[in-house]
Amino acid sequence: MKAFETRTFGKWILAGEHAVLRDCPALVFPLRSRHLHFRFVPGASVAGLELKLHGSYGAELELLFRDVLEKSFELKKISKNDFHGVVEISSNLPIGAGLGASASLCVALTRWFQSEGLVSDSEKHEFARQLENLFHGESSGVDIAVVTEERALIYTKGGHRNFFEPQWNPELYISFCGQKGITYECVNQVKSLIEKFPSKATEIDQRMKIAVEKCGNALSVSKNEGFEKLKQAMDLAASCFQDWGLAKGEVSVHMNMLKAHGAASVKPTGSGGGGYILSLWNQPVPAELQNELIHCF
Repeated sequence: MKAFETRTFGKWILAGEHAVLRDCPALVFPLRSRHLHFRFVPGASVAGLELKLHGSYGAELELLFRDVLEKSFELKKISKNDFHGVVEISSNLPIGAGLGASASLCVALTRWFQSEGLVSDSEKHEFARQLENLFHGESSGVDIAVVTEERALIYTKGGHRNFFEPQWNPELYISFCGQKGITYECVNQVKSLIEKFPSKATEIDQRMKIAVEKCGNALSVSKNEGFEKLKQAMDLAASCFQDWGLAKGEVSVHMNMLKAHGAASVKPTGSGGGGYILSLWNQPVPAELQNELIHCF
C-alpha cells in the first residue's frame, strides 16, 4: 500500500432535488468553502486501520467512515485485514445538513481505492454512488457527480452530466435552519406521496423540472435580465418542497426569517425537512445575519 491524500468539497443544489430520482435534471454546484481532507499513511506496524479525526465535524464522521469502509470491502470482496496504516480525516462539513458530507466521504474513499488499483476510473461514479446508498437509501448520484467533478453540473440520474458555466454569480447564501434533515426519511416521504397521489406527485416533479430549466436560463443571461427570472425559478422550486411536506417546522421558520430580513427568494437545498436554506439577495445582507450566512460562490 502507498501513501494517499485528497480533498473533497461540499455541494449545494439550486433546483432539482428529489425529482432527480425520476429523471428530472438537477442544477448543482460545488461548495468550496466546505471540504473534507482525507489522508492515508501506510504502516505495517499498525494493527489494521487506525482512524484519527480532526476538524469541526470530524468526530461525527467515525461511524460513517466505519460503515463506508465496510461497504467498500464488501463491494470489492476484499478483507479489511489487508489494510494497515493510519487514516486521518478532517472536515468542516456538517453531517445530515444537505451539503454533501456523505458524498464527500464516499468520493474520498473511492479515490483512495482507485490509488490502490481497486477501483477503475470507469466504475468510480457507480462505486461511490453505491456507498452513498448507505445514507440516502437510493442515491441519485448527483452529489457524487458534483463532488467528483468539482464543477457546476446539470445532472440527470444514470450519470449523464453537462458542465454549466453561469454568466453571472448571484448573491446566493446558505444558512442552517436549526434542525437536521434525514435524507432517506425525506426520500421515503416523497415516495409515499407518489404512491398515494401519483397525479399530484407527477405534477410536482414537472414543476421542479421547469424550475431547473428556468434557473439555468436565468444564469445564462445578464444579471439585469436574469435576477427576476432566477427569483421566480427559485420560488417555483420552493413550492415543490412545500407540496412534498418538506418545508415545515424550523425550515419554515427560518425561511420566513430570511424573507423578513429582505431575502428575495428562499428554498431548502438538499433533501429538505431540515438542513440548510438557500437565499437570494438583491441588497446587502443585514449585519445581524452575516455570521449565519455562507456565500455559495
